[in-house]
Amino acid sequence: MPDHNHPTPDMQTSAPHTNVRNVVASLFISLDGVTEAPEQWQFEYFDADMEAGMIAQMEAEDTVILGRRTYEIWSAFYPTNTELAYAHHVNRVPKYVVSNSLDSVSWGSWDNVSLLNGNLAEEIARLKQQPGKNISIPGSATLVRSMLQDDLIDELVLLVHPVIVGRGTRLFDDWSGLKRMQLVHSTETRSGVMILSYRPQQRG
Repeated sequence: MPDHNHPTPDMQTSAPHTNVRNVVASLFISLDGVTEAPEQWQFEYFDADMEAGMIAQMEAEDTVILGRRTYEIWSAFYPTNTELAYAHHVNRVPKYVVSNSLDSVSWGSWDNVSLLNGNLAEEIARLKQQPGKNISIPGSATLVRSMLQDDLIDELVLLVHPVIVGRGTRLFDDWSGLKRMQLVHSTETRSGVMILSYRPQQRG
């Protein structure tokens, strides 16, 4: 089963209404900042609150952006999955894969995945100007970190699990510079997961 590092509860509705779409990144994360392989430590915390949140998330987005590693895992699993609600969702929405090493991308029999290998800031600006709902980045920690540093993310949702993993890729590995964030929403699930939604603090 792939890395199901995508958000839950109603975190993708906190962004203020504008005429452009919002880019919302979301990750499962441990107390020590690990985002790698959440399938090894996350599932026991998945409860009715998270299920309800996943439904809200899917209703709030209609485009998905993936990093290369997440794409390679998900594209081998979701196109043929007919049981999971998220599989039905991610299969049918447009998907964009950010990679400079891939020559092409595919998603089973679905013809709705494209490769982004040019100027990412320009590509994101183009997508945000198109009509639609939120643009979601589920998981893809390396991509999220890079886009956050480049001010390309409107909202960051962290689902903080009450577990210390001890090893694995951390969201802010190799981070440089100070970036202030504003907490815009927080909630706790019945299983003890804190869901924290942040927006970059405006400069000036």
